[in-house]
Amino acid sequence: MTFTTTATRTSTRFRRLVTGAILGMCAALLATTPTLAEQRIYDPSSGSWITYDPARLDRGTSSSNSVPAKFKKTIVRYSTDEAPGTIIVDTQEKFLFLVEPDGKAIRYGVGVGKEGFAWAGQTKIGRKAEWPSWTPTPNMMKRDPELKKYAGGMPGGINNPLGARALYLYNGGRDSLYRIHGTNAPWSIGQNVSSGCIRMNNADVEDLYTRVKVGAKVVVRHKPELVSSL
Repeated sequence: MTFTTTATRTSTRFRRLVTGAILGMCAALLATTPTLAEQRIYDPSSGSWITYDPARLDRGTSSSNSVPAKFKKTIVRYSTDEAPGTIIVDTQEKFLFLVEPDGKAIRYGVGVGKEGFAWAGQTKIGRKAEWPSWTPTPNMMKRDPELKKYAGGMPGGINNPLGARALYLYNGGRDSLYRIHGTNAPWSIGQNVSSGCIRMNNADVEDLYTRVKVGAKVVVRHKPELVSSL
């Protein structure tokens, strides 16, 4: 025969309450703390780190459902006097057009300069790079001391803010410091988010990279051209 005293029952209930509280705290921490699988990338536009799960991204490409349908790559009818091979960026509508023959263009969604960083003008692609390195500016390192470890440059890769490819824009033979580059934050496509660079979904910038040559003309404007779907 087993006897259970009031003290024993009270002790058992207390242990259960403590165990439940500990489990609840652990669950809350797990919900708010990045898992081991998650990694961080530095977004130079916002000056902050973004946590993401690389398991959701293929190397060099972003999950296709992370980009709004409106900004996915498509071929459109496009009226312009610019020659085929020219890149035209419409910062108002958040589109980049690669002019094709016969009044057509390949249209990609982009992220453009946030307020105070928008610009317009004509430039050229001075050079191209696959998995480019990135070096934070002194001001960036001052704002975020954690970036000092990249003072000599962050190697290219999935964590690099420039993404899979970069097209360096030159003006008068000199680097303008603006780029058309990839991003591991595909949700930012279609937004005014950058410090003046044109950002594209990694899969799109890889595609554009194969289609354009060094020396290609780049026109950045605010006024939309006449565009219609095929």
